[in-house]
Amino acid sequence: MDPTTDNAGTTGDAGTARASLEALRAEIAKAVVGQDPAVTGLVVALLCRGHVLLEGVPGVAKTLLVRALASALELDTKRVQFTPDLMPSDVTGSLVYDTRTAEFSFQEGPVFTNLLLADEINRTPPKTQSSLLEAMEERQVTVDGNPRPLPDPFLVAATQNPVEYEGTYPLPEAQLDRFLLKLTIPLPSRRDEIDVLTRHASGFNPRDLRAAGIRPVAGPADLDAARAAVAKTAVSPEITAYVVDICRATRESPSLTLGVSPRGATALLATSRAWAWLTGRDYVIPDDVKALALPTLRHRVQLRPEAEMEGVTADSVINAILAHVQVPR
Repeated sequence: MDPTTDNAGTTGDAGTARASLEALRAEIAKAVVGQDPAVTGLVVALLCRGHVLLEGVPGVAKTLLVRALASALELDTKRVQFTPDLMPSDVTGSLVYDTRTAEFSFQEGPVFTNLLLADEINRTPPKTQSSLLEAMEERQVTVDGNPRPLPDPFLVAATQNPVEYEGTYPLPEAQLDRFLLKLTIPLPSRRDEIDVLTRHASGFNPRDLRAAGIRPVAGPADLDAARAAVAKTAVSPEITAYVVDICRATRESPSLTLGVSPRGATALLATSRAWAWLTGRDYVIPDDVKALALPTLRHRVQLRPEAEMEGVTADSVINAILAHVQVPR
């Protein structure tokens, strides 16, 4: 960060913005151990104005990760626990009758925030899941025919458990496609788990991030400057063709019944540009595309039942495609 800047959120310089966003890793590491790829994925999603699906077993700090990110970015965050009886109005808000004025007024739901944590999103019925579609795509909520814009930045970080399917409602393909990235949160390594337990033994309280020392290191102005810089990141015709070839190969794979749509190709190009800028370049190279291919595409493909029975995964199919598609020189 620029030492002459008093508040990270007030600077608009692209170089300073990059340094501020890079500082997020160290800041979030004060609360969350060993999840650098997930932190990077969330930052990429913010730069691309996208949303993230976090998948991991319970207890791997998915909720803590989002809360720590919001604190380090000085953004407002709200959490919704998705349950079978959750109604769409519990998420978006509703009209409330005011007896004093004899008029209806709109009461905002938790979706009116910067970072919405949709916890266990697959535990609520499709009707409530679909209440997020307009918010995710149009950045607005329509109630009683009136569109109401959401704050900017706005990101939905939805979580789901990959091993427990009883009482769940799988997300439809149309909604999965609205998520820019699907990030898998793995169990920590032995060293990281020892670090976690050592911190807790020393008095770490995951519910008190201020006590953990997390302070804002970036803000909305840094995000605006970063987004403007990402938009100027150069993409050669060869890189564009490479992205298209990868996505078209998924549609021809014998292991898949559903390949990546043109929206998915657009998403891969956008995330590759954001990653290129974060790593300090103003142009995209093939390695950027490869680095973001799995998180950007894994939830946009559908395996054939017979391939799934043989142990084939979406990641393995995409990795095979990356190994076979010709890389531009």
